[in-house]
Amino acid sequence: MFNRKPHRNKRAVEEPQIDKSRLPVHVAIIMDGNGRWAKQRGVPKVMGHRAGAESLRDVVRYCAETGILILTAYAFSTENWKRPQDEVSNLMGLLVEYLSKEIQELNDNGVRIKSIGQVDGLPSDAYEALMAAEDKTKENKRLTLNLALNYGGRLEILEAVRKLAHEAHEGRLDPASIDESLFASALYTAGIPDPDLLIRPAGEFRLSNFLLWQIAYTELWITPVLWPDFRRSHLEQAIVDYQCRERRFGGRKS
Repeated sequence: MFNRKPHRNKRAVEEPQIDKSRLPVHVAIIMDGNGRWAKQRGVPKVMGHRAGAESLRDVVRYCAETGILILTAYAFSTENWKRPQDEVSNLMGLLVEYLSKEIQELNDNGVRIKSIGQVDGLPSDAYEALMAAEDKTKENKRLTLNLALNYGGRLEILEAVRKLAHEAHEGRLDPASIDESLFASALYTAGIPDPDLLIRPAGEFRLSNFLLWQIAYTELWITPVLWPDFRRSHLEQAIVDYQCRERRFGGRKS
């Protein structure tokens, strides 16, 4: 499926191939550009979000097929509540629709649904659909799909600080014992390895309040492709580029 045959000419050069022995364990994606995609086509924004759901479907399938273990998708931020009410309602409705329509295929492909963020702040129907999807897929181990919903990186850090401060105030935690590992265990992503690769579509050069603690040494890959046009071929290109990089984590090559 992933072996491309070179063109039948003497100068043909085979494109770089993914080394499946060096796949990123955790890929994170900021799903951006739905609105611009819709505007370019003169269609309602909801059509852009719906096209973006198709992109997520294709990327999830690719990750499951290829052997990537964790995919985190930034679906709805704490700041997104500022958008027009009809757009927010459409997004929440699309979330319910995605979870209900995709649950069987997700199960068949061994995909586990998890969520990060203040998901209890979602509308009741969206929250219930999310909890049902998490429960139905909890035994799957092929791929974990983390949906970041009502998520904000700064808020996540503040919540972790409050949690640890409360434990220290109650005498259940020595402040001197707080290290990076303990702090990470208080985040929404507790138990999840930090992303190896963060993909930012739509040509934006900002993190948009996403996984601010976790991406300290994550490799960034930015593409002008709008999220609704993003497909597995783009993800494959990102992984090939990732595998060409040298990750030193602040150290120096010996």
